[in-house]
Order: sequence, then structure tokens, then C-alpha cells
Amino acid sequence: MSISVDEVRHVAKLARLELDEAEILAFQSELNALLGHFQDIASLNVEGIEPKPHAVALRNVWADDVARPSLLRDEALRNAPVTRAGLFIVPQIIED
Repeated sequence: MSISVDEVRHVAKLARLELDEAEILAFQSELNALLGHFQDIASLNVEGIEPKPHAVALRNVWADDVARPSLLRDEALRNAPVTRAGLFIVPQIIED
């Protein structure tokens, strides 16, 4: 199966692309190459191969939620430009 120049023009029109003749011929060549690759893939023998839900094996990567010592409040606030009552003070970004 191959894509004709008229089919490329039709698809370009549907996509509202203004292509000149050189671009139409280039796209025709590229689309035909893609169709060739798809035919190669379709011709592969995949009998006996288990389908996979995802190309990469997924697994839970979350660490256990274990309590451990953290920074003391004074250490956390030490490099903050503005603090008040043990809190970070940041510029207001939403107007009242």
C-alpha cells in the first residue's frame, strides 16, 4: 500500500496546511516509508509472546514511611530571608 499525491493533498487540506509541490512530494515519500515500516512490524511472528500492559516493567518505588529525625526549626529557618514567630514569610502572590 502506498500513499498517493492526491491523498497527501487531501490530508494537508484537512489539517489546513499550505504545502507546495516539493513539500507534498517529500511528505509522500516519508509517509510511504512509514507505511513500509508498519508492514514490517505487521509481518513479525508474535505467536507465543505474552502481551504486556506497558513497555517498561513498572513497580512501586515508594520507600517505607518511617519516622526519622529531621531539621530543628531554627536550623530550617536559619537561611530564610524573612521569618516571624518561627514561620517562613514569603511575598504575597494573590491579591485580596
